[in-house]
Amino acid sequence: MVNKNNKKGEMNIRYEIWSLKEGIRQLLTDIVMWSHFHWVRILFMRLFSGHFGVSSSVLRHIELWNPENIFIGSHVIINQRVFLDGRGARLTIGDNVDIAMEAMVWTLEHDVSSSSHETKAAPVVIEDHAWIGCRAQILPGVKIGRGAVIAAGAVVTKDVPANEIWGGVPAKRIGNRNNPLTYNLKYRPWLR
Repeated sequence: MVNKNNKKGEMNIRYEIWSLKEGIRQLLTDIVMWSHFHWVRILFMRLFSGHFGVSSSVLRHIELWNPENIFIGSHVIINQRVFLDGRGARLTIGDNVDIAMEAMVWTLEHDVSSSSHETKAAPVVIEDHAWIGCRAQILPGVKIGRGAVIAAGAVVTKDVPANEIWGGVPAKRIGNRNNPLTYNLKYRPWLR
């Protein structure tokens, strides 16, 4: 017969070991992302993210959770203090995407309908040429269409069609983006 207290103790030890391992990994991620040297951040992303495309840029102070579930295309700009969450599901960022300062992209959140505060997860996709404004938040399960613009401070809770401009809390359509979107982003400032 298995002792229930012993089994519970083993589960607690496993959790503590897992928690320590995750804490160390997050500490190393934070140290690298605070580095003044852009090449160090790029090397980290190439080694530890799911994918990191050519000519993409990661500025200082970004926060990554589970970078192995974060896939970033080419010519992407991820500005300072951006939060990218790969814990719950895959986060896919297309080519030529511009993510402004302090934006947050979530793949995991707590279920407000749960009596036990359970989490729910869903992938997030940000398609090519999208532009995410400063302090915008994108919640789990959202797809941002090609060329869409998310205004500063918006909270996106549902899919955004291609070439539409959305803003507000919760975000809704406020306009259209009417141009061919042929640019390739490239932004690598020194010591940022």
